[in-house]
Amino acid sequence: MKMALGFRAHSGWAAMVAAAGSIAAPRVLDRRRVIIADGTRQPFHAAEGLPFPDAEALIRKATESAQGLAYEALEAAVKSLQRQGHEVVASAVLMNSARPLPGLEAVLRSHALIHTAEGALFREALIHAARRHGLPVVCPREKELDDGLLAAIAPLGMHLGPPWTQDQKYAAAGALMALSGS
Repeated sequence: MKMALGFRAHSGWAAMVAAAGSIAAPRVLDRRRVIIADGTRQPFHAAEGLPFPDAEALIRKATESAQGLAYEALEAAVKSLQRQGHEVVASAVLMNSARPLPGLEAVLRSHALIHTAEGALFREALIHAARRHGLPVVCPREKELDDGLLAAIAPLGMHLGPPWTQDQKYAAAGALMALSGS
């Protein structure tokens, strides 16, 4: 069965849902929490106030680590699904509505931008991992998710049991969007 992975990122972790079927008849075949930070979950906060070369090195190390952990998590999910006879053909990473970030020096001067950069780092790590794995990636904005799609997904939680929060619903919606476009 062809399926897609959907991710909704947080600082240091993401909700992942593997979905198949269609928007009219969605199926969730796996869901898990994936860890994508091995040190600090807030590297930009940790870099705030450091001399710029040290801050830059810390962010670079956190980015490389997040990318590696995201790839390992994605690889583990794909292998598990393949053993069950499924084929992962696409992925989705849910995005926020923030504008593109300025350079690192400007980010570190603004606490609001530091928060935005934290989220961007982990979303970008998931995108990087999916592309490295050879999966097409769609990046829908959360605010643009179709209410009809979310309504079709919501009842799945009754059969799946917890957790079935907004994280899993949005990740499933993204996965189905990716699948319909693959």
